[in-house]
Amino acid sequence: MASSKEKIIVLRFSAMGDVAMVASVLQEFTLQHPEKEIIMVSRAAFKPFFSSIPNLIFHAIEPKTIHKGLSGLYHLFRELKQYKASSIADLHDNIRSRAVSSFFRISGVKIKRIDKGRAEKKALTRDEHKVLKPLRPTVERYADVFRSLGYVFKLSHQLQNRPHQLPAKAAGLFTTPAKKIGISPFAQHFYKIYPYDKMDKVIEGLSANGYQLFIFGGGEAEQAIAEKWVRKHENSYNLIGQFNLSEELSIISNLDLMLSMDSSGMHMASLEGVPVVSVWGPTHPYAGFLGYGQSEEDCIQIDHPNRPNSIYGNKPCLCGVESCMEMIQPETIINKIEQKLNG
Repeated sequence: MASSKEKIIVLRFSAMGDVAMVASVLQEFTLQHPEKEIIMVSRAAFKPFFSSIPNLIFHAIEPKTIHKGLSGLYHLFRELKQYKASSIADLHDNIRSRAVSSFFRISGVKIKRIDKGRAEKKALTRDEHKVLKPLRPTVERYADVFRSLGYVFKLSHQLQNRPHQLPAKAAGLFTTPAKKIGISPFAQHFYKIYPYDKMDKVIEGLSANGYQLFIFGGGEAEQAIAEKWVRKHENSYNLIGQFNLSEELSIISNLDLMLSMDSSGMHMASLEGVPVVSVWGPTHPYAGFLGYGQSEEDCIQIDHPNRPNSIYGNKPCLCGVESCMEMIQPETIINKIEQKLNG
């Protein structure tokens, strides 16, 4: 029997960290509005982010096959029309999401779209006359779309940790009393990555201090780097390529802390209610992409008049001969983690 609940279609197709942030927002929205049903439209790979959210149906977009091009997007519109949604929350505002939402507007469905604050972000990252001030968090920009649709909605900005059952092949790693730290040392853009030789020193120091370390995220190249680290350092484990996304989220939910770049690892830990110590280079938490519920006090970064110079981390640091990432010492990261875990 079809649900009688009022339905809202939510569009956010990529990127991984942004979609994870949407899931954090929808967790709270569905609690505050249990009488509504969400149709979440995103890439099939991201479905695990939404698996524990009540009153949510996940609908996959396949942009490389059946939903490719304008005709494919019209096909997606026809699929989504079957839900008989009352409104569309476009949390992406790209060409694809605009096309799909425009089809709905023509058919008389209410559309609201995210304000990405592009002018403010440009002012934050420009070379001259930089306006260094905190911008509206992306999660609040997402929530604003629901508010503009007429829903009362308040985000708590609090981490909600509910550990999931561990995958069978990871359970044996969680039997010791040692505190468990996830490390997500990679990122889509090279300039957001803490130098590998310095990360090696961080892993060495944390291992020597008796923590159990779990390395997440990446493909074959990153897997090879992680393997070198775990061969050198006790109490460290490479999880790359060992688990699917759903299993990784379950493992993350059982961690005491995550060490991450400004990357999807931070947002996955935030979704699972795990505190994050994050490392920032040419990007900056002021741009609004700090993990949901995380504290700016746990962001490690250097003060420099040329920072930030990038929103997405796809531009090199402009801090001079030594990059802003190189200026961060491994001891700074180790000490911050010690302080966070041990008070």
